[in-house]
Amino acid sequence: MTASPVAQTAPLAVRLRPQSLEEIVGQESLLAPGKPLRRLVDADRLGSVILFGPPGSGKTSFAEAVARATSRPFERLNAADSGVPELRRILERASLHYSRRGEPTVFFLDEIHRFNRAQQDALLSGVEGGAIWLIGATTHNPCFALSAPLLSRSRVFEFAPLAPAQLDRILSRALEDSERGLGRFRCRLDPLARQHFLATAEGDARRLLNALEVAILSTPPSPEGIIEIDVEAAEHSCRKKMPRYDRDQDEHYDTISAFIKSVRGGDPDSSLYWLAKMLVAGEDPRFIARRLVILAAEDIGLAEPSALSLAVAACHAIEQIGMPEGRIPLAEAAVYLATLPKSNSAYSAIHRAIEAVEKGESIPVPPSLRDAHYAVAAGLGRGVGYQYSHDFPEAISPQDFGVVPGRFYQPTNRGGEKEISERLKRWRALRSAAPREPAGTPSSSQNQ
Repeated sequence: MTASPVAQTAPLAVRLRPQSLEEIVGQESLLAPGKPLRRLVDADRLGSVILFGPPGSGKTSFAEAVARATSRPFERLNAADSGVPELRRILERASLHYSRRGEPTVFFLDEIHRFNRAQQDALLSGVEGGAIWLIGATTHNPCFALSAPLLSRSRVFEFAPLAPAQLDRILSRALEDSERGLGRFRCRLDPLARQHFLATAEGDARRLLNALEVAILSTPPSPEGIIEIDVEAAEHSCRKKMPRYDRDQDEHYDTISAFIKSVRGGDPDSSLYWLAKMLVAGEDPRFIARRLVILAAEDIGLAEPSALSLAVAACHAIEQIGMPEGRIPLAEAAVYLATLPKSNSAYSAIHRAIEAVEKGESIPVPPSLRDAHYAVAAGLGRGVGYQYSHDFPEAISPQDFGVVPGRFYQPTNRGGEKEISERLKRWRALRSAAPREPAGTPSSSQNQ
């Protein structure tokens, strides 16, 4: 089974699909002569591969080009509208051919992420036995979307969004090709309209060609028979596109990562963009607010203690008022946190302390610090020698509290933490200068 001819009534994006690897625009790092994926095809050693990347980046074009180039049987299936029965019929044909000819069948499975784990496992025997060379295409990160056994038997290649210059080549081909493209129309494309098409395509060749076709077919020609495509016509033909986003996979994790890193990095504008993308895509605002609370404590901490209070307030505000108004306290919190001095000293300090405990380090509570509230405590030495802090200047006693000062908490010199750092240095000096005479047997109030 080879690629079938394309009808003239098919959408432009289908008609203009590359007929060979040489016609594919973009993905040069994979498909240029001598590059990894191209070498597998040229050597006729494709094996099973998983292609992942955004829509319109050339995954299906690659499969179609392989279908035209190979002399092997070729099967195709879309996981969105197929199930195990269709899959089994293809695998049976492939197994029969393999047993007779010793030749694998090239099997293109589009939207492979739509198959559940059981359906993906049904592919394993054909892939592992060599009866099929699988070309799986997905817009989802296969590390999240595909089963580990299938991934371990396949090579994974990532397709990148097309750059504006690459999209411009495709647009020119569409306007010039009279057989498969729109070259039969007398069209004049305004330069600003051209830029609008390229910008709104966002790296998606299919989106670009669909918009161009709508613009040309819906614009009446002038008396001279020329179809003039200006910016207004381009804008009307480009439907509004929702951000590419998923709630529990790659885009979700990548976008929240970019958001947190932008706030941590002190970039309020990038922070607002990633926040807006998540909100427009329908992300749970409570999830975003919780992450801001964590960031306030982890990355700002004592450089500005009010950060945590404002982040918590934003979290409560989201619960109380919901959306769309909830975007306002979220934006306020994001901008405020992004513009504050940063310190992760408290975060690092608790990690160092936990690590010491988990490694088995045992520091006994000094006798002077032990509870002395019960009757025989003094006789057991509990609380004896405790030096009541308020009996010393600035309420700082020379008491040993069990851990060498500065071992875990190491303040920075940023924001409010600079004052803390200076205060701790002053207190260390006071401890060194203070008298170390035992305070005697303490009262119960002093042992609280």
